[in-house]
Amino acid sequence: LDDTKSRNQIIKDLKILAASKKIIESEPGKYLVKAESQDYYEGTIDMTSRKTAYFICDEFSEDVFIPTNNLNRALDKDKVKVYVYNRRKGKRPEGEVISVIERNKTEFVGVIDIQANFAFVSTANPKMYTDIFIPKDKLGEAENGDVVLVGIEDWPKRADSPFGSVLRVLGKPGEHNTEIHAILAEYGLPADFPVEVEVYAQKIDTSIQESEIAKRRDMRDTLTFTIDPKDAKDFDDALSFKKLENGNYEIGIHIADVSYYLEEGTILDDEAYQRATSVYLVDRVVPMLPEVLSNFACSLRPNEEKYTFSAIFEVSPTAQVINQWFGRTVIYSDQRFAYEEAQYIIETKDNTIPVDISITGESYTVSDEITEATLKLDELAKILRKKRMANGAISFDKVEVKFNLDEEGE
Repeated sequence: LDDTKSRNQIIKDLKILAASKKIIESEPGKYLVKAESQDYYEGTIDMTSRKTAYFICDEFSEDVFIPTNNLNRALDKDKVKVYVYNRRKGKRPEGEVISVIERNKTEFVGVIDIQANFAFVSTANPKMYTDIFIPKDKLGEAENGDVVLVGIEDWPKRADSPFGSVLRVLGKPGEHNTEIHAILAEYGLPADFPVEVEVYAQKIDTSIQESEIAKRRDMRDTLTFTIDPKDAKDFDDALSFKKLENGNYEIGIHIADVSYYLEEGTILDDEAYQRATSVYLVDRVVPMLPEVLSNFACSLRPNEEKYTFSAIFEVSPTAQVINQWFGRTVIYSDQRFAYEEAQYIIETKDNTIPVDISITGESYTVSDEITEATLKLDELAKILRKKRMANGAISFDKVEVKFNLDEEGE
C-alpha cells in the first residue's frame, strides 16, 4: 500500500481484531492468527426421524448428539462445522452446528399446499424436519395438492423454513407415473442420458472384430446359455459347459466385458461413474449405460457373439476344482432360459418346457445337450453347496418380492 489512508484503515482493523481476541499482537506492529479452539470440528449431519441429529466425525469414537434447537438450518447429510460442548460425566457428547459448509442436496420432492400469497411444500422424508416456503411468483405451473420437485434457494437467518421454487410438476399423488417419477427425483436418479452421451455411445463400433478375437480366448464353440428372470431385458452373465476327454468338466462363468467399450476419461465414463450402477424400479430400469450398450453390446443375448470376462474351471465329477483360468474371452450364447424353465428341467428331468412357464409363449423342446448340461451343473452345485455349509457357511434365506403389472403398469 502506498497511501496513508488505506494503511491507517488496516492498522485500525487489526487493532479491533486484537481487542476482540480474534488475533494476537505478539509485538508492536506484528500479529498472529489465534489458533481455533479444538472444540470446533467438521463432519456430517445424520438426521433422525425425531428432528434431532448426530454429528459424524472421524475424530470422535462415538457420534455427537445435536438437539433440534442446535441444528441451525443443517439438513441430513450436510457437511457442517460443529462446536462440541464439554462432556458431562457419563453423558454422550453434545454439540451445536455453527455453520453449514456444504449442502448434501438442495432438491426435494413433496406435496404443495398453495395459500393466497405463498405455498409450502411438505416432504414424505422422515429426516426432512421442515417444509419449504415457496413465494407466489415461484410456483410455476403447480396446482394445489400436486407432487412437485422443488429447489432450496435460500434460508434466511430469521426464517423458520428454507425458501425455494418449484422446478417441476410431477403429477397427482397416487398416480403410478407420478410416484415413479417422484422416486427418480427424490434420489436424483436421471431418467435420461444427456444428448452428448447418447451421441457418443451411438458412435461406438460394437461389431465383433477378428483382430480383437485374436487377443482373447475363443469360446464360441463351447455350449453357452443364460438364466435370467422371465422379464429381463439385459443378460449380464452366462454359463458354459463342456465334457473333457479325461472325464472332468470345463465350466465357465462369463460376464459382459463392459470395459472394452468404456474408455477412461470419456464423457461416457464420467456419466457411468456418476450413476455408479443400474437401478431397478418396479416397472423400469435406470441404466448405468445407454441402451446401445446396456441392452445390446453388453447384453449376452442368445445367438450373438459377445466380448466377455470369464472364470473357467476344470471340475471333477466329485466337484473338486482341478484347474482355473481367468481372462478375456469371446462367447456365443446358444440359449436363453428363465429361472422357471431351468428349475422345471431340474425338478422333472423333462426337456419339454410347458407353455405356462415358457418365455416364448409356446411349449418347446430344449436340446439334449443343454438339458444334460443343466442337470450336471445342478448336481455339481449341490455337492459344492453341501461342502460349503459343512464348513460353516451362512445360508441367507430371504423372500423375494415380485410385482405383476398389467399393460398399464398398474
